[in-house]
Amino acid sequence: MYGVQIAFRNFVATKGFWNSQWVGLSHFIRFFKSYYFWTLIRNTVAISVYSLVLGFPLPIILALALNEIKNGKFKKITQTVTYAPYFISVVVMCGMIIAFLSPTTGIVNKMLGLFGIEPIAFLSNSSMFRSIYVLSGVWQNTGWGSIIYLAALSGVSMELHEAAIVEGASRLQRIIHINIPHIVPTMTILLILSAGGIMSVGHEKILLLQNALNGETSEVISTYVYKVGLVNAQYSFSTAVGLFNSVVNLILLAIVNLFAAKVGETSLW
Repeated sequence: MYGVQIAFRNFVATKGFWNSQWVGLSHFIRFFKSYYFWTLIRNTVAISVYSLVLGFPLPIILALALNEIKNGKFKKITQTVTYAPYFISVVVMCGMIIAFLSPTTGIVNKMLGLFGIEPIAFLSNSSMFRSIYVLSGVWQNTGWGSIIYLAALSGVSMELHEAAIVEGASRLQRIIHINIPHIVPTMTILLILSAGGIMSVGHEKILLLQNALNGETSEVISTYVYKVGLVNAQYSFSTAVGLFNSVVNLILLAIVNLFAAKVGETSLW
């Protein structure tokens, strides 16, 4: 936090934090007036919301499904298969995506060729980048994300299920009226935290998949901060952009938390 002040200075490393020239909000104004401001905001929000809409409910569905599996061995195998992708490093994951989607040697295009479809340069098509990024992320994180919901489901009293069975409730009815209400507080907390990170899209995976042809939709705030701050050494300007990003995230977190507190009984504070 001490270093955040360089967002309001023309930081020079040899002069240090306190001796660098104070310029106030000039770096923020420069960013707001830049031609790429709305492009960065649009791309960041689009990828985050896409990931949230698709990636938030799937771990819940998977956890509810795993919770209903009675065969212990099959359940363990299924859990292992769904958890395993989470432990693949970002570099390896991106290497797999590039290899699989290659227009010349990729397995996806080879399979499409069997149906007479011409090879598609997936990563060179800017309109496909968001789907590739989000879907690969969902595949990698869904299994791991279901663990916390499985932990919450383990606390459901079996007496409730037994009573529901006596009353003639079906399995689906028990899931809807017993299991889901029990994990709603967990879902609410995770949704609040996810909403607070809408403006935070990691730069590592995007940089590894990014190229000149998909930059129109792949350039986000985090990649811009990396390029401006570390590559071009514009430390003050990149810090200002990053600080703006963090403030927006904090505001979103507070708004969603306030809404959750008023609608239900669960909130962060």
